Amino acid sequence: MSSTKVPLCSLRVSDLSLTLQGKQLAESLAIPFVNTASETLQLVLTPAHLELHAPAIGGPIIVDFLAGKNAHRRQFGGGRGQPLAKAVGLKGGATPRVIDATAGFGKDAFVLASLGCQVMMVEQQPLIAALVADAMQRASEQEETAGIISRFQLHQGNAINYLSSLTEADRPDVVYLDPMYPAREKSALVKKEMQLLHQLVGPDSNTAELLDISRKVALKRVAVKRPKGAEYFANQKPHVSIESKNTRYDIYTP
Repeated sequence: MSSTKVPLCSLRVSDLSLTLQGKQLAESLAIPFVNTASETLQLVLTPAHLELHAPAIGGPIIVDFLAGKNAHRRQFGGGRGQPLAKAVGLKGGATPRVIDATAGFGKDAFVLASLGCQVMMVEQQPLIAALVADAMQRASEQEETAGIISRFQLHQGNAINYLSSLTEADRPDVVYLDPMYPAREKSALVKKEMQLLHQLVGPDSNTAELLDISRKVALKRVAVKRPKGAEYFANQKPHVSIESKNTRYDIYTP
Protein backbone atom coordinates (compact mmCIF):
# COMPACT_ATOMS: atom_id res chain seq x y z
CA MET A 1 0.00 0.00 0.00
CA SER A 2 1.06 3.62 -0.36
CA SER A 3 2.49 5.81 2.37
CA THR A 4 0.16 7.24 5.01
CA LYS A 5 2.24 10.39 5.37
CA VAL A 6 0.15 13.56 5.44
CA PRO A 7 1.11 15.78 2.48
CA LEU A 8 1.83 19.48 2.79
CA CYS A 9 -1.38 20.75 4.32
CA SER A 10 -2.67 23.17 6.92
CA LEU A 11 -5.91 23.74 8.80
CA ARG A 12 -7.88 26.90 9.43
CA VAL A 13 -11.32 27.72 10.78
CA SER A 14 -13.97 29.82 9.09
CA ASP A 15 -15.29 31.07 12.43
CA LEU A 16 -13.14 32.11 15.39
CA SER A 17 -15.52 30.30 17.75
CA LEU A 18 -14.11 27.04 16.31
CA THR A 19 -10.49 27.93 17.10
CA LEU A 20 -10.01 25.48 19.98
CA GLN A 21 -11.65 22.62 18.08
CA GLY A 22 -9.59 23.47 15.02
CA LYS A 23 -6.32 23.51 16.92
CA GLN A 24 -7.11 20.13 18.49
CA LEU A 25 -7.87 18.62 15.08
CA ALA A 26 -4.71 20.11 13.55
CA GLU A 27 -2.65 18.67 16.39
CA SER A 28 -4.19 15.22 15.96
CA LEU A 29 -3.29 15.30 12.27
CA ALA A 30 0.16 16.78 12.90
CA ILE A 31 -0.46 19.68 10.51
CA PRO A 32 -0.10 23.46 11.11
CA PHE A 33 -3.01 25.54 12.35
CA VAL A 34 -3.08 28.82 10.39
CA ASN A 35 -5.22 31.94 10.13
CA THR A 36 -5.18 32.50 6.37
CA ALA A 37 -6.18 30.68 3.23
CA SER A 38 -3.51 28.69 1.42
CA GLU A 39 -2.72 27.84 -2.19
CA THR A 40 -1.80 24.31 -1.11
CA LEU A 41 -4.06 21.65 0.42
CA GLN A 42 -5.99 23.03 3.36
CA LEU A 43 -8.61 21.63 5.70
CA VAL A 44 -11.22 24.20 6.65
CA LEU A 45 -13.43 23.66 9.68
CA THR A 46 -16.75 25.47 9.32
CA PRO A 47 -19.79 25.50 11.62
CA ALA A 48 -21.47 23.07 9.20
CA HIS A 49 -18.72 20.59 8.35
CA LEU A 50 -15.07 19.89 7.64
CA GLU A 51 -13.95 20.46 4.06
CA LEU A 52 -10.71 20.03 2.16
CA HIS A 53 -9.61 22.72 -0.23
CA ALA A 54 -7.46 21.53 -3.12
CA PRO A 55 -6.90 24.54 -5.42
CA ALA A 56 -5.44 22.42 -8.23
CA ILE A 57 -8.63 20.36 -8.40
CA GLY A 58 -11.42 22.87 -7.92
CA GLY A 59 -14.11 23.36 -5.31
CA PRO A 60 -13.85 22.00 -1.78
CA ILE A 61 -14.22 18.27 -1.05
CA ILE A 62 -16.90 17.42 1.53
CA VAL A 63 -18.06 13.97 2.62
CA ASP A 64 -21.79 13.97 3.31
CA PHE A 65 -23.87 10.90 4.16
CA LEU A 66 -27.04 12.99 4.53
CA ALA A 67 -27.47 14.33 1.01
CA GLY A 68 -26.27 14.05 -2.56
CA LYS A 69 -25.21 10.74 -4.11
CA ASN A 70 -24.89 8.95 -0.77
CA ALA A 71 -28.50 9.72 0.12
CA HIS A 72 -29.67 8.80 -3.38
CA ARG A 73 -27.89 5.43 -3.28
CA ARG A 74 -29.38 4.72 0.15
CA GLN A 75 -32.91 5.46 -1.05
CA PHE A 76 -32.86 4.28 -4.67
CA GLY A 77 -29.76 2.08 -5.07
CA GLY A 78 -31.62 -1.18 -5.51
CA GLY A 79 -31.41 -2.66 -2.02
CA ARG A 80 -30.07 -6.19 -1.68
CA GLY A 81 -30.54 -6.76 -5.40
CA GLN A 82 -27.79 -4.34 -6.44
CA PRO A 83 -24.44 -5.76 -7.63
CA LEU A 84 -22.50 -4.46 -4.61
CA ALA A 85 -24.85 -6.29 -2.24
CA LYS A 86 -24.56 -9.50 -4.26
CA ALA A 87 -20.77 -9.15 -4.30
CA VAL A 88 -20.52 -9.31 -0.50
CA GLY A 89 -23.10 -12.09 -0.20
CA LEU A 90 -26.10 -10.12 1.03
CA LYS A 91 -28.92 -12.52 0.27
CA GLY A 92 -31.83 -14.06 2.11
CA GLY A 93 -31.20 -13.72 5.81
CA ALA A 94 -27.43 -13.43 5.41
CA THR A 95 -26.00 -10.09 6.55
CA PRO A 96 -22.20 -10.44 6.57
CA ARG A 97 -19.70 -8.56 8.69
CA VAL A 98 -17.49 -6.60 6.32
CA ILE A 99 -14.10 -4.95 6.48
CA ASP A 100 -13.80 -2.32 3.76
CA ALA A 101 -10.02 -2.24 3.66
CA THR A 102 -9.72 0.58 1.11
CA ALA A 103 -12.58 2.77 2.31
CA GLY A 104 -11.75 6.09 0.64
CA PHE A 105 -14.73 8.40 1.10
CA GLY A 106 -16.86 5.57 2.52
CA LYS A 107 -19.46 5.51 -0.24
CA ASP A 108 -19.73 1.75 -0.67
CA ALA A 109 -19.36 1.13 3.06
CA PHE A 110 -22.31 3.46 3.67
CA VAL A 111 -24.45 1.48 1.23
CA LEU A 112 -23.53 -1.80 2.92
CA ALA A 113 -24.27 -0.38 6.38
CA SER A 114 -27.61 0.94 5.12
CA LEU A 115 -28.43 -2.64 4.08
CA GLY A 116 -27.71 -3.92 7.58
CA CYS A 117 -24.04 -4.93 7.44
CA GLN A 118 -21.63 -4.21 10.26
CA VAL A 119 -18.78 -2.44 8.45
CA MET A 120 -15.28 -1.61 9.59
CA MET A 121 -13.73 0.96 7.28
CA VAL A 122 -9.96 1.16 7.00
CA GLU A 123 -8.54 4.28 5.36
CA GLN A 124 -4.82 4.89 5.24
CA GLN A 125 -4.88 8.59 4.30
CA PRO A 126 -5.35 10.75 7.44
CA LEU A 127 -6.95 13.69 5.63
CA ILE A 128 -9.54 11.49 3.93
CA ALA A 129 -10.22 9.69 7.21
CA ALA A 130 -10.79 13.05 8.92
CA LEU A 131 -13.41 14.00 6.32
CA VAL A 132 -15.17 10.65 6.73
CA ALA A 133 -15.11 10.91 10.54
CA ASP A 134 -16.67 14.37 10.32
CA ALA A 135 -19.41 13.06 8.01
CA MET A 136 -20.09 10.16 10.37
CA GLN A 137 -20.47 12.51 13.32
CA ARG A 138 -22.97 14.70 11.48
CA ALA A 139 -24.96 11.72 10.19
CA SER A 140 -25.08 10.14 13.64
CA GLU A 141 -27.03 13.16 14.87
CA GLN A 142 -29.85 12.72 12.34
CA GLU A 143 -32.69 10.26 12.94
CA GLU A 144 -32.78 8.86 9.40
CA THR A 145 -29.08 7.95 9.36
CA ALA A 146 -28.17 7.39 13.03
CA GLY A 147 -28.92 3.67 12.84
CA ILE A 148 -26.76 3.28 9.74
CA ILE A 149 -23.83 5.10 11.35
CA SER A 150 -24.14 2.84 14.41
CA ARG A 151 -23.08 -0.01 12.10
CA PHE A 152 -20.04 1.96 10.90
CA GLN A 153 -16.58 2.02 12.38
CA LEU A 154 -13.50 3.79 11.04
CA HIS A 155 -9.85 2.88 11.50
CA GLN A 156 -7.17 5.16 10.10
CA GLY A 157 -4.13 3.15 9.14
CA ASN A 158 -2.50 0.76 6.71
CA ALA A 159 -4.83 -2.00 5.54
CA ILE A 160 -2.22 -4.75 5.44
CA ASN A 161 -1.07 -3.95 8.97
CA TYR A 162 -4.65 -3.82 10.22
CA LEU A 163 -5.70 -7.10 8.62
CA SER A 164 -2.54 -8.79 9.85
CA SER A 165 -3.31 -7.76 13.44
CA LEU A 166 -6.82 -9.23 13.60
CA THR A 167 -7.59 -11.85 16.22
CA GLU A 168 -9.62 -14.94 15.35
CA ALA A 169 -12.71 -13.34 16.91
CA ASP A 170 -12.28 -10.21 14.77
CA ARG A 171 -12.12 -11.99 11.42
CA PRO A 172 -14.87 -10.68 9.11
CA ASP A 173 -17.11 -12.67 6.82
CA VAL A 174 -16.02 -10.49 3.90
CA VAL A 175 -13.07 -8.27 3.05
CA TYR A 176 -14.08 -5.68 0.47
CA LEU A 177 -11.42 -3.99 -1.66
CA ASP A 178 -11.93 -1.01 -3.95
CA PRO A 179 -8.33 -0.40 -5.06
CA MET A 180 -7.27 2.76 -6.83
CA TYR A 181 -8.38 2.75 -10.43
CA PRO A 182 -5.67 3.54 -12.97
CA ALA A 183 -5.40 7.28 -13.60
CA ARG A 184 -6.93 8.38 -16.87
CA GLU A 185 -4.87 10.36 -19.34
CA LYS A 186 -7.51 13.10 -19.55
CA SER A 187 -7.81 14.36 -16.00
CA ALA A 188 -10.86 16.44 -16.89
CA LEU A 189 -12.79 13.19 -17.21
CA VAL A 190 -11.97 12.15 -13.67
CA LYS A 191 -14.20 13.24 -10.79
CA LYS A 192 -12.50 15.65 -8.41
CA GLU A 193 -12.76 13.15 -5.55
CA MET A 194 -10.79 10.60 -7.56
CA GLN A 195 -8.25 13.25 -8.58
CA LEU A 196 -7.76 14.02 -4.91
CA LEU A 197 -7.29 10.37 -4.01
CA HIS A 198 -4.67 9.99 -6.73
CA GLN A 199 -2.94 13.15 -5.46
CA LEU A 200 -2.95 12.06 -1.81
CA VAL A 201 -2.43 8.33 -2.07
CA GLY A 202 -0.74 7.69 -5.40
CA PRO A 203 -0.80 4.39 -7.28
CA ASP A 204 -1.48 1.18 -5.39
CA SER A 205 1.45 -1.06 -4.58
CA ASN A 206 1.75 -4.36 -2.71
CA THR A 207 -1.48 -5.51 -4.37
CA ALA A 208 -0.56 -9.19 -4.15
CA GLU A 209 0.21 -8.86 -0.43
CA LEU A 210 -3.09 -7.09 0.21
CA LEU A 211 -5.12 -9.72 -1.63
CA ASP A 212 -3.21 -12.53 0.08
CA ILE A 213 -3.81 -11.26 3.64
CA SER A 214 -7.44 -10.47 2.76
CA ARG A 215 -8.01 -14.07 1.69
CA LYS A 216 -6.36 -15.34 4.84
CA VAL A 217 -8.58 -13.35 7.23
CA ALA A 218 -11.93 -13.42 5.38
CA LEU A 219 -14.17 -16.22 6.58
CA LYS A 220 -16.30 -16.40 3.44
CA ARG A 221 -15.00 -14.25 0.57
CA VAL A 222 -12.99 -11.30 -0.69
CA ALA A 223 -14.82 -8.98 -3.08
CA VAL A 224 -12.72 -6.69 -5.28
CA LYS A 225 -14.27 -3.81 -7.21
CA ARG A 226 -12.74 -3.18 -10.63
CA PRO A 227 -13.58 -1.13 -13.72
CA LYS A 228 -15.35 -3.29 -16.27
CA GLY A 229 -12.73 -4.67 -18.63
CA ALA A 230 -9.81 -4.01 -16.27
CA GLU A 231 -7.15 -6.58 -15.52
CA TYR A 232 -7.60 -8.78 -12.47
CA PHE A 233 -6.35 -7.36 -9.19
CA ALA A 234 -2.79 -8.55 -8.53
CA ASN A 235 -3.15 -10.58 -11.74
CA GLN A 236 -5.07 -13.25 -9.83
CA LYS A 237 -8.10 -14.80 -11.48
CA PRO A 238 -11.21 -14.72 -9.26
CA HIS A 239 -13.53 -17.60 -8.46
CA VAL A 240 -16.44 -15.73 -10.07
CA SER A 241 -17.31 -12.19 -11.18
CA ILE A 242 -20.46 -10.07 -10.93
CA GLU A 243 -20.80 -7.37 -13.56
CA SER A 244 -22.81 -4.17 -13.80
CA LYS A 245 -22.81 -1.50 -16.51
CA ASN A 246 -19.39 0.00 -15.73
CA THR A 247 -18.12 -2.09 -12.84
CA ARG A 248 -17.03 -5.66 -12.16
CA TYR A 249 -16.88 -7.32 -8.75
CA ASP A 250 -14.34 -10.15 -8.61
CA ILE A 251 -15.02 -12.72 -5.87
CA TYR A 252 -12.17 -14.67 -4.30
CA THR A 253 -12.64 -17.53 -1.85
CA PRO A 254 -10.39 -17.87 1.22
